[in-house]
Amino acid sequence: IDAVGEAGGIVEAAVCYTGDVSDPKRGLYDLEYYLEFVRQLEAQGIHALAIKDMAGLLKPNAAGMLVGAIREEFPNLPIHVHTHDTAGTGVASMLAAAQAGADAVDAATDAMSGTTAQPSLGALVASTQGTELDTGLDLHEVSKLNEYWEECRGLYAPFESGQKSGSADVYIHEMPGGQYTNLLYQSSQLGLTGQWSQVKTAYAAANRLLGDIIKVTPSSKVTGDLAQFLVANKLTEHEVIEKAEELSFPNSVIEYFQGYLGIPPFGFPEPLRSRVLKGRKIEGSGGLSCFDGRPGAQLPPFDFESTEANLKEKWGSGKLSKYDVMSYAMYPAVFDEFMERQEEYGKLSYLDTRTFLTGMKVGQELTVELEKGKHLVLKLISVGEPTPDGIVNIQFELNGQPRSAHVKDKRAAVKETARLKALKGVTGSIGAAMPGVVLETKVKKGDKVKKGDPLVLMSAMKMETVLTSPCDGVVKQVVVTAGDQLDGGDLCVEIDETL
Repeated sequence: IDAVGEAGGIVEAAVCYTGDVSDPKRGLYDLEYYLEFVRQLEAQGIHALAIKDMAGLLKPNAAGMLVGAIREEFPNLPIHVHTHDTAGTGVASMLAAAQAGADAVDAATDAMSGTTAQPSLGALVASTQGTELDTGLDLHEVSKLNEYWEECRGLYAPFESGQKSGSADVYIHEMPGGQYTNLLYQSSQLGLTGQWSQVKTAYAAANRLLGDIIKVTPSSKVTGDLAQFLVANKLTEHEVIEKAEELSFPNSVIEYFQGYLGIPPFGFPEPLRSRVLKGRKIEGSGGLSCFDGRPGAQLPPFDFESTEANLKEKWGSGKLSKYDVMSYAMYPAVFDEFMERQEEYGKLSYLDTRTFLTGMKVGQELTVELEKGKHLVLKLISVGEPTPDGIVNIQFELNGQPRSAHVKDKRAAVKETARLKALKGVTGSIGAAMPGVVLETKVKKGDKVKKGDPLVLMSAMKMETVLTSPCDGVVKQVVVTAGDQLDGGDLCVEIDETL
């Protein structure tokens, strides 16, 4: 807030909404909680207030109560409301918010609206015509713009989640709209196909285990990771609390309890937090098991100059901008992955959307504009059959000249290797907690380990999990290596328990 203000920017601070202020039995997040939060923001000198209802929980009556109360206490503070239409009440809620004094509400063009997106722009424009809330937008012109997005959405249809309607059970599980479709896809990739209803039920259970938190990136990811962990391992809330010291929780859950996201407004739930963190220390913190207060306050200042120098040495000085340095500072692994892909394939932004998504067909000719006046003409001549290793020979023309390339076909059948399963009931037989890819092995045969020591780092759909030792002992064998694709329960490490 201070930095934006000093730079001459407009400071719009957000209060994130959860619960139901219209239900006195909902507890914790009542009307006074939000008013007090806004008071603190207003005291910081903000210029505008955003109410972020990321799960679409703001019912019409609650919207009127919340916005009305804020408007009464802060008559000159601009109020901007953002919601998702998961339950189908978004238009009604935004109209109620506007009638109670909101200055702006978010909406999506009709073709992109509804379900987990924002409520319909056209519906809001039509509903306010001729009233004191008239937007001044011409519905005919809005509809013309919508025609473009209807066609555009068709290009991306293969990537849609398959969600066909709204779902009022969001008021039960409280899953944010942006996460709903992502988690639906991730669950299928984690082998939880057909268990979406269990995942939603587990999401509500995970929220309770975490202390009924406000769910917005990144806290919503913590809740989603824990929910999938519960379903994949068939765990109840009671079992999680009782077995917390021996379970290999997703990293995001461990870091949440360590305070990486800050301190929740009503504290961490006990005894779960103490059990999850037992024997764990924050790397580079001087022995802390958890942060006390805002984690950023205890971190050293980020060294932008040395980071920029290192990135230029790694990727070349002519390929980086100040924005790339900022990207790396926030998302180092994602940035490196992006740069590696760009090094291998070049800038794919030159391709049109359809070609990028579906590829070329044999006989198709494509013109690519690199810059004004500079074009490449590509023609696909043939695509060979994959070799046993999955390599395909591609014949094509570049500006009329024949060319060939060998490409790895990821869809080609690959011989699967049968893996041993961890033995149930045997403490020293450690298996994968969930399906995923091995990123790193932390131990080798013969190493002495103590209970809680890290053994294997795994990743599945952006969810990292560290398999930890359930006992003291000596590593008998490590049967996985980096890059291995595992199913849940596949044997990773065997440990001879110390008697």
